[in-house]
Amino acid sequence: MLNYFSIGEAAKIVHTTAETLRHYDRIGLVRPSKKDEWTNYRYYTDQDIVRLNTVRALQLMDLPLQEIKKVLEYDDLEKIVDFLVQAEKKADEKISALQYSKSKIQLARSDYEKKLQTRKKPNGTFIKEIPERVILLSDTLEVPTLDNLWNYLSHFYEKVTPELVEQFSFEDLAWIYTGNGLTRLFAVCTRYAETDGLKILPKGKYLCASCTEATRKSTLNELIDRAKTEYGVNAQFTVQLIVVSGILQWNYEVQVYVGK
Repeated sequence: MLNYFSIGEAAKIVHTTAETLRHYDRIGLVRPSKKDEWTNYRYYTDQDIVRLNTVRALQLMDLPLQEIKKVLEYDDLEKIVDFLVQAEKKADEKISALQYSKSKIQLARSDYEKKLQTRKKPNGTFIKEIPERVILLSDTLEVPTLDNLWNYLSHFYEKVTPELVEQFSFEDLAWIYTGNGLTRLFAVCTRYAETDGLKILPKGKYLCASCTEATRKSTLNELIDRAKTEYGVNAQFTVQLIVVSGILQWNYEVQVYVGK
């Protein structure tokens, strides 16, 4: 004996709306097995539910309804199997893309949570004791942009030759180095091998200050002047930590080396 479901019950089972099922009926995609001739009420069987679920699954692959209708009308087992093989492949690709997007979101959330927990806003300038840092300079990137900050470390892994890439890892932070007339973005190495572009930042005291894009130049000049007048140091280089302050925004922490 057949089980019959009202249009509302069928819509609930397949997680859609009654109006969507009426549309499917109008275009001949999925017709209900039974329709009351007096009330025009639609009733769906278990087999209809299977067909509806199939349509919903194929829609998730971004197939238009007219193409789905052609697929459901196939009367050739080989064509059906071939289509389902391709459909499975597309589904795997979509799952992989979603998993990649999810991993990026998780990394971003973790990074923002870490920044929230450790965020400090010192007033004026301050001194930091910083250990020696081995950095890898970019060959091409000079200023931070939305594009190069979104997947920042991939640029530095791509810079390393394939035979050395497994010997490298980096802190998940973005920086700017300026010295000898050169300005480049860089990453701090936590593991590395000898390669072009490596530079060592000495350990010791760094005169630091937080700033925005608008005040970055004046803040940098102020720190360089203070390093000379208060510490007797002519700054040979400066570094700037890019401090993410929002989804599409960032500020800076400028650092000038003043000695051990």
